[in-house]
Amino acid sequence: MDEIDRILKKIDDPTLKEQINIIVPFHGHLSTGAFIGLQMLNIARNLLDIDDDERIFVTCETQNCLPDPFQILRGCTVGNKGLNIIDHGKMAATINKSADKGEKTIKALRIVLDPEKTVDYPVFHAWYMNERKVSHEDAISELIKADGDVYSWYFIDVPVPTKAKKNVAICRVCGESFIQEENESICKWCESRKNELKL
Repeated sequence: MDEIDRILKKIDDPTLKEQINIIVPFHGHLSTGAFIGLQMLNIARNLLDIDDDERIFVTCETQNCLPDPFQILRGCTVGNKGLNIIDHGKMAATINKSADKGEKTIKALRIVLDPEKTVDYPVFHAWYMNERKVSHEDAISELIKADGDVYSWYFIDVPVPTKAKKNVAICRVCGESFIQEENESICKWCESRKNELKL
């Protein structure tokens, strides 16, 4: 019996098992971070009353593993603007539904893996705080036992993005087109290399 089978044997919920079986081929294996993302997604589904076919938007505060369940199970991607990653190095995510036309803000749920709560699950806490090497199987087994008790969450209002007109310009350094944010004449790529390019 391999690791994933041993983990699945510890889960009674058939929906959770099905979700894991979808995540594993996409992510490559069942990592602890992906399982955390899955638990956060399911908490948000319940607290925000998200329907299966309803579009959601998520901002993940780490690029490591946590965003993948939102991508494969809910279709949130960077390209369709459903997924935003602001890498604060935190196991945290903010999830919201679509806003109605004309709304300036929308209610969102910010979920955080809370070290004050993970301390009650010593093996998982050791993984989370990087105190020692803990296998994914052992860490996930603790998360299954915790059943959401290791998270804190609160509701916030997030601004609804407006679709701004794109101003396309030609970079005066490299000659490539780019979308201007203000009235700049140099693209971000060249700007980031200005010392090297001696601008």
